[in-house]
Amino acid sequence: MKYTIQGGNLPVALITVEPGEALNMERGGMAWMTPNMQMDTNMKGGLLKGLGRAVSGESIFLNTYTNSSGNPGLMACASSFPGEIFAKQLAPGEVLIAQKGSFMCAESTVNVAMHFRKKVGVGLFGGEGFIMQRFTGPGWVFLEIDGAAIKYSLEPGQQLVVDPGHIAIQTPSVNTEITMVKGLKNIALGGEGLLLATITGPGDVWLQTITIPNVARAISRYMPSSGSSGGIKIDL
Repeated sequence: MKYTIQGGNLPVALITVEPGEALNMERGGMAWMTPNMQMDTNMKGGLLKGLGRAVSGESIFLNTYTNSSGNPGLMACASSFPGEIFAKQLAPGEVLIAQKGSFMCAESTVNVAMHFRKKVGVGLFGGEGFIMQRFTGPGWVFLEIDGAAIKYSLEPGQQLVVDPGHIAIQTPSVNTEITMVKGLKNIALGGEGLLLATITGPGDVWLQTITIPNVARAISRYMPSSGSSGGIKIDL
């Protein structure tokens, strides 16, 4: 399986699928393809795994595209938000953990499952960061990242303090602990939210430069409120 990523910050993965190869794709994720790719909608892994995917931000059903012809096929999988497409070939048993809703497509040999963070504090206070996605090889996996991806390879004990929404992908050896911002003044006036994530190595982590909720909040400032006479307010 070969691929190229085009489109700049509005990316699409153009994947060459050889005869006999298959891709699992999130429902609605196909942008275009050659006619020799055959689609089959299925509940990959059964009902429980399907429900797990739903909880982690994907659909219960997956679409499997198989090249059953004698010629290479093409699948185009486009990102749903400006940013980057992260592609990695996982070795047998190799695991990546990614943010909820990041899955685009993967080889049919890759297992896609729900992942819970271990720390109780994360579950109570971490919001959507508590439920993530777990990808186990072998095979290629394609994930979408909001904005640009910045990779850090952390040594044992090395730490970063991060806004939880900026954690896009990590290896399972990285430990994440969610804590509340200290001090009432910082909480009320700091503008950084209630929570911070402390990530501790060893392992790799990919941080995204923007998040969809932050973009939505920025845009909402210019949207008309309910009951207004209409129009968009622009602050000059």
